[in-house]
Amino acid sequence: MIDYDARLEFQVRDYECDMQGVVNNSVYQNYLEHARHEFIKALGVDFAELARQKINLVVIRAELDYKAPLVSSDRFWIGTRLEKLTPLRFAFIQDIYREADKALIVKAKIIGTALNERGRPKMPAEIAKALTEKATESAGN
Repeated sequence: MIDYDARLEFQVRDYECDMQGVVNNSVYQNYLEHARHEFIKALGVDFAELARQKINLVVIRAELDYKAPLVSSDRFWIGTRLEKLTPLRFAFIQDIYREADKALIVKAKIIGTALNERGRPKMPAEIAKALTEKATESAGN
């Protein structure tokens, strides 16, 4: 298990399951997005303020590897780690684990950037600061 910057717990709701009785694959993306949003809020990044400044955080690539299914009422958690890829791109490394048996359910790498009102990359200061702090922490370990 890797060292995560954040951890968020969930429980599967009945309506998130498909006819086979397992969580529908598209629902995992909702779980991952919610975990990212909570993590970003904890960093002090205000989505509403960025939008007022006409800066939008966007996903440009999503890689998900499904390892095992979740079913109704399963408790699980998502670990999230933020990594700097380039001066204008960052990645969220996210893993989903079932609580009962610690099984790895999904491995994900979500790549994002921020765009200004003209659709050009523009890294918000709050994200740049978080990435710089993360790089400094990693170098110190």
